[in-house]
Amino acid sequence: MQRHKRRIATAFSAVVASLLLSLSLSATPAQAATHNPIVFVHGLSSDSSSWNDWIADFEADGYSSSELYAWSYDWGQSNSTTAQQLATEIKNVLAKTGASKVDIVAHSMGVLSSRYYLKNLGGTSYVDDFVSVAGVNHGTSVASWCAWLYTSCKEMQIGSSYLTALNSGDETPGAVSYASYWSDCDDAVVPNSSALLNGAANVDAGCISHTDMNNDHGVYEQVRGFVS
Repeated sequence: MQRHKRRIATAFSAVVASLLLSLSLSATPAQAATHNPIVFVHGLSSDSSSWNDWIADFEADGYSSSELYAWSYDWGQSNSTTAQQLATEIKNVLAKTGASKVDIVAHSMGVLSSRYYLKNLGGTSYVDDFVSVAGVNHGTSVASWCAWLYTSCKEMQIGSSYLTALNSGDETPGAVSYASYWSDCDDAVVPNSSALLNGAANVDAGCISHTDMNNDHGVYEQVRGFVS
């Protein structure tokens, strides 16, 4: 009788142990999907807060806050100086996250420092995808209003020495995937075709204002699809 009880107790213990193991495994959270960290680069007369809407959208679509980095810089300085600071920012992001590459999403004038980093500072080794949003890739006639005051504006003028050097040769260097989203009624990038980037996937986003391009949800969905 005692032996029978011991057998029952042993069997019961095995069932309980199996059940507890099953519960423990089911309670373990699934491994979250990881993405390349995204570094957001704002444009003229702006700061990191211009990306708040898209950062919230990325988080809603599964990115963690530790994968999204918007930073601010002195937008009046030369874009080449900003590029050097961007290089440091990306180096810090890679060290912090342990990632081997980042994606860059840049708006307006922010594309100029980002592209300088890619072309002249070895950035192609550390960037997987590059996205230009309403980028002033070949300059804008609107820059004349501030060219006398800010170096960055002077560099945005059509035909400036900065743009001539930046756009000489390959506009999309390295093994980076490039995309440029532009608006056909952008009153800050004049002519609108200046936003197109040779060698990139150039996408006409429709009639969206310059300042709305980097918080428009439709454009966001296309950008997210490109970098995902």
